[in-house]
Amino acid sequence: MDTKPLRVAIVGASGYTGAELVRLLADHPGVALVALTGDRKAGQALGEVFPHLAQGAGGRFPDRLVSTDQVAWSDVDVAFLGLPHGAAQELCLGLPPSVRVIDLSPDFRFADPAVYTQWYGLPHKAPELQAQAVYGLTEFARDRLKDARIIACPGCYPTSIQLPLVPLLEARLIDPDDIVIDAKSGVSGAGRAAKEGSLFAEVAEGVHAYGVAQHRHAPEIEQGLSHAAGRALRVNFTPHLMPMNRGILSSIYVRMTKGTDADRLRATLAERYASEPFVRVLDAGAVPATRHVRGSNHCLISVFADRITGRAIVFSVIDNLVKGASGQAIQNMNVIAGLAETTGLSQRPLFP
Repeated sequence: MDTKPLRVAIVGASGYTGAELVRLLADHPGVALVALTGDRKAGQALGEVFPHLAQGAGGRFPDRLVSTDQVAWSDVDVAFLGLPHGAAQELCLGLPPSVRVIDLSPDFRFADPAVYTQWYGLPHKAPELQAQAVYGLTEFARDRLKDARIIACPGCYPTSIQLPLVPLLEARLIDPDDIVIDAKSGVSGAGRAAKEGSLFAEVAEGVHAYGVAQHRHAPEIEQGLSHAAGRALRVNFTPHLMPMNRGILSSIYVRMTKGTDADRLRATLAERYASEPFVRVLDAGAVPATRHVRGSNHCLISVFADRITGRAIVFSVIDNLVKGASGQAIQNMNVIAGLAETTGLSQRPLFP
């Protein structure tokens, strides 16, 4: 392993996921942050955009945001992209092949570019690069990540849903045609741009469903679960917006295959994740809460027998900005750099 620090650029450092990348990478021993971009806020001090990231003399990262066209790409080893959909494809086409890309947008998540076009309403601008991209659900992609030029980090909802369901589908313990997902997310999942639906008065003291039967994460979820099941499947997926800043709770209702019970589901998940540093399966009767993973790269999973015979309820919680975005991206970077996956990600959850 090369002992030189990775020279890292964060493109889109003025957004929530970009800020989380800065927070987590600032003290990463294997990284040198060489460029932070924020085109609409170029020239501003990062501490003005995000006061919690202000630093004194001798700081470990650039103190001002620059525009993307100001980055000296020959001095960059890894680029994290926190851009709106469509923008990452265009940028990647112009990057030198020596730059390895970890993309947090949906631009390279779909094996079939036509699916991207169908759900995001844009033609895929880089289908030849799509063929080189690796879907970066770390716990299931390590071997393929090591040599990847482009890593497509999963969405927040798909991360929280695939981690508990993929092992169960691979083991043929649940019915692929009977999966109902009720997922709830904090407001930061909508990004930092001003939107009427994200205003305090619109979100506080209430809960509402959105993207009903048409959320863009549905085909991504189905892509991963279909691969695990060995055939195409569809899921019933409904997300809800919660009056909290961060966190995702996915409540997943499944029908078990003949001869299977909830204890077997739990044991299968516990065995699969026994050596994983960030995924923990809770004991019977324990219910995970978003506040138990806040600010961390952890995922907590639990399984309950339903009152209806043959059915089970699976719960999963993550921090949407960390395990659902920036933390998983750094975990993937650690893999390609040959570092321990926990490097820079050992933060315990913030509680209360």
